[in-house]
Amino acid sequence: MVLENVLLDRFEQTLQKLGLPVLVELWNGKKLNPMVSPHVTIRVRSLAALKALIHPSLGELARKYVRQEIDLTGKSKDLLNLGAALCNADQHIDHTTGFKFGKFLHTRSSDKRDIQYHYDVSNSFYGLWLDKNRVYSCAYFKEENNSLDLAQENKLDYICRKLLLKPNERFLDIGCGWGGLIMWAAEHFGVQATGITLSNNQYEYVTEEISRRNLSEKVSVKLMDYRDLPESDPFDKVASVGMFEHVGKKNLPIYFLKIHNLLRPGGLVMNHGITSSDARRNGLGSDISQFVDEYVFPNGELVHISHVLEVMSNNGLECRDVESLRPHYAKTLWNWVERLEGNELTAVDLVGEDRYRIWRIYMAGSAFAFERNWISLFQVVAGRPFENGELPYPLTRAHLYQPKKKKAG
Repeated sequence: MVLENVLLDRFEQTLQKLGLPVLVELWNGKKLNPMVSPHVTIRVRSLAALKALIHPSLGELARKYVRQEIDLTGKSKDLLNLGAALCNADQHIDHTTGFKFGKFLHTRSSDKRDIQYHYDVSNSFYGLWLDKNRVYSCAYFKEENNSLDLAQENKLDYICRKLLLKPNERFLDIGCGWGGLIMWAAEHFGVQATGITLSNNQYEYVTEEISRRNLSEKVSVKLMDYRDLPESDPFDKVASVGMFEHVGKKNLPIYFLKIHNLLRPGGLVMNHGITSSDARRNGLGSDISQFVDEYVFPNGELVHISHVLEVMSNNGLECRDVESLRPHYAKTLWNWVERLEGNELTAVDLVGEDRYRIWRIYMAGSAFAFERNWISLFQVVAGRPFENGELPYPLTRAHLYQPKKKKAG
C-alpha cells in the first residue's frame, strides 16, 4: 500500500506538472487529476500497469493498450499528444542511436510469413477504413479538403503519369495490394498490367476483381516473391508502392538489381515508400520500432532516402525525379484512423479487440510520426538507361499536372 501511494502521488504530480486535460481512473475506483471535461481518460487496470506509466516509453504505452492493461478514451490526436508528453518523446527520438526494426532475415519463407501476418487479417476489415479502391498507401491530396477516395485516385493517376504509361505497355506492380494501381492503369492508361503479392487474401480479392471488372485480357495477378519473377520478357514500366520497406536494408541491392533486370532499356520504375528522416538512424526511438516489429510489421526496416538513391544508382538505375509526400501520409493516416474508429464495433467483431487496438494505435502513432518528421515518404522515378546513357524523360514536370484521365476505350 505504501508503494502504491508513492506511485499514485508521483503520477498525479506528473500530470499536474504537464497540465494535460486527462482523467485517470484506477482499478479500485479512485480518480486522479479529476476534471469536468477531460480530453483523454486513462483507465488503469492494475498496479503493474500504473508502474509502467511512471517512466513510460511510447512503445510500452502501446503494448499496455493493446494488451488491455490500460484503456484509452478520447480523440487519437489527443491520445498521442498525451503519450508524447508523458514520454518526453521528442527527446527520445534520438538521431544517433540507430534503432532498427526486426532481425532482417528476409528469406523467401520468412518474408511470406511476415507479409501474411500483416495483410491476411481480413479483407473485410481493411475494407472498413480504406478507400473504395482499397489502396493501402499514402494518398495524394491535391486540395486540403479532398476526400480519401478522391485523394487515392489522385495518387493512382499521379503514379501512372510519373511513369508515362502508354497503351499496351507491359506494366508490373511489385506488391500490388488489393489491385488498385494495376486496375487503374489498365482502365485509364490502357496498359497490360501484372501485379504480384505474397498475401493469399489479396491474391484472392484481386483475382475476383479482375473477373468482376472484365479485365482478364488486360490485368493479371500472381502469388509470388519478387525474386522469382522471370527476366526473359522485360517490362516497360515497374511500380513498387509500400513494398521496399519489407525488403530489408541488406537486400536492397538485390531488390533494385532485380528491378533493373526486369526493365527493358529505356524503361522506368517508380519506387514509393516510407523512409527514415535522419541518415544516422534506421528506425524510431522510445521503443516504437520494437513495438512495430512485435505487433505490426515483423522484420520491416526503414532507411534514409540518401541510401535509397545510392543503392538504386549502384544497380544501374538513373534517378530522375524525387518527391517527398510526408504531409500527405499524415493526412491519409488520420483519415484511416477516423474511419476505423467510426467502425469500431464491426472491426472488433471481424478481428478481435487486440488487433483492433493494434491497428488503431499503430496508424495514429504513424500519423503523429509523419507530422513531426520522425519518418518520411518519398516517390523516386528512375530508369534503366540505353547503352549510350540516354533515358528519355520530360524536361519539366508539366505532364504531372494535367486533368485526370478518363477510362481508356
